[in-house]
Formats: sequence, C-alpha cells, structure tokens
Amino acid sequence: MTEIVHVSGPELVTYADAMAELLVETVEEGSSVGFLAPLDREKAAVWWRERAGAVESGEVSIWIAREGGQVAGTIALVRAPLPNARHRAEVAKLMVRPAARGQGLGRALLEAVEAYAQVEGITLLILDTESGSLAEQVYCKAGWTEVGSVPGYAADPAGSLKPTTFYYKELAGP
Repeated sequence: MTEIVHVSGPELVTYADAMAELLVETVEEGSSVGFLAPLDREKAAVWWRERAGAVESGEVSIWIAREGGQVAGTIALVRAPLPNARHRAEVAKLMVRPAARGQGLGRALLEAVEAYAQVEGITLLILDTESGSLAEQVYCKAGWTEVGSVPGYAADPAGSLKPTTFYYKELAGP
C-alpha cells in the first residue's frame, strides 16, 4: 500500500539517503530533473538535506510516497517569493521510481500538492517538463494546460539541450 506523506524539514533530513536513491535512479533512467549523469549518491543526499531549511521556513513543501518500506516517489511545491505572487507556486521534482510508474503514483502526488495548495489559498500552479517526456502525459491527463515550449531550455542527464514545455493549472480558492 502506498502512503503519501507531507514531510517536515527534520523528516526530510531523515529521508535524505532514500530520496538520494530515488533521485539517482531517476537521473540514471534519463529523466530531466535538473541533474546530469552520473549523479553521485552522496551529492544527491546533500542536495536533499540542503532543502530542509526551505521546508522548515515554508518556502518549499515536499511530499514523499512510501511503498513497501522505500521512497517510491516525491513532489515539491515551491512558493513564489514576491508579494505580488503569493497566489501562485511552482510544482517541482515530481519523480516516481521507474519500477513504480504506470500505477497512478505520479497522479496521486499531483493531487496531494493540488489539495494542499487550495487549502493554502494558492490559486495558480505552474510547472515545466522536458518536451515529449512521459511526464507530459501525466500533466495533460491531470488537467494541466500547456503554455508553450522553449527550445534548448535545459540539458537532459546526458548533457544534451532539450526543449522544455511549460504548464499551468488554475485552482479554486479555499
């Protein structure tokens, strides 16, 4: 049974090694999540630990999906920092272990973020993903609207520049 958990900063530190495994596996599989391959596990764990302060301050919220005693997926919500943008946030780092894909876990993580955002009064979510990736299918099926693509926006794990597609989703108020 999969459990989706909203984690605190100290909990994120506790999960950092498991989160690092997920991140390394995701990068090795070829998903564009901001890192180049090969990704060192310890560097990945440090990266997660460094997010703990932002989680504690409320700038970032992170959820993990636990399944069979391991971290099967994660997603983050990054709040906009400026006063005129408090109504919006960015969805980031949606990752699902390759072995756990196709079972609705990505959609469940998105739903958890969207529900939380509504309660927090966030009415606009944005995200970006590599154009043509499987993630695009998840976002489209979840009701996200494509804004457009930017060529050569980010490098994939192999270092090749790829286009990125941007999406948004409007939410009802709390």
